[in-house]
Amino acid sequence: MEPDSPPSSSSSTSQEQQQWRRQICGQCERPIPVCLCHVIPTTPIKTSTHIPIVHHPLESQHKLNTARLLSKTLHHVTTHLSRKLLRSHLTHTHQSPSSTTIYLFPPSPGSPAVGLSELKESLNSNGGGDKRNLRLVVFDGTWKHAKEMVKASQGVLEGLGATRVCLDLDVDENSRGETIYNDELLLRKEPFKGCVTTFEAVARCLRVVEPDNGEEIERILIGILREMVKLQAAFLKPVKPRPKLLKMSKQKSVQN
Repeated sequence: MEPDSPPSSSSSTSQEQQQWRRQICGQCERPIPVCLCHVIPTTPIKTSTHIPIVHHPLESQHKLNTARLLSKTLHHVTTHLSRKLLRSHLTHTHQSPSSTTIYLFPPSPGSPAVGLSELKESLNSNGGGDKRNLRLVVFDGTWKHAKEMVKASQGVLEGLGATRVCLDLDVDENSRGETIYNDELLLRKEPFKGCVTTFEAVARCLRVVEPDNGEEIERILIGILREMVKLQAAFLKPVKPRPKLLKMSKQKSVQN
């Protein structure tokens, strides 16, 4: 038998590229081709707001999850792998029991929410005192999982006297989601209109609740998100319409 022929140069190059793509940055924990260390602050930003994130176990495995980036960017962020908020998740915030607690989630018919503009007016009317002792609870998961997490956490949230807060957006479960605020911030297909990434939701909220540099914090966070989307876009594959949607589209064309 003749010895196996050596791999071609093109095959060798392809293998090297795949190995390079699989390498993970030790700082931001993202693949080397989409590393964000050049835009993440070298020192996490200190905020007066403490942010415990309840991180759904399944969402934590998603490669485009943004919650882990928040702990790299902000100083007072703690992440907890759980399907609901527990009292033990709040012991790491080093805040007094009298801390004002808010949590980000859209309103529902039976559970109204305070919009960010309304929250800002409330904080300003209190002289800004609540801003210095604020806890922002964030539920990170798919829309379905997040609803389950909030429901399972109601006992703890009610015990804290937590206020439900939403972005100043209309959430419509009957409308297909396409982008978040604009195309530059689109990471993955949203389930319906009004959904945003955890990263962006926190950025928008901090703009309102941080007393001194909220707008600057928002600018930095949104800049990181834009860079993440730009880098990720080079590796996204075109999404093929599902057969069912194609069939519906053809039916509509015939009817018109």
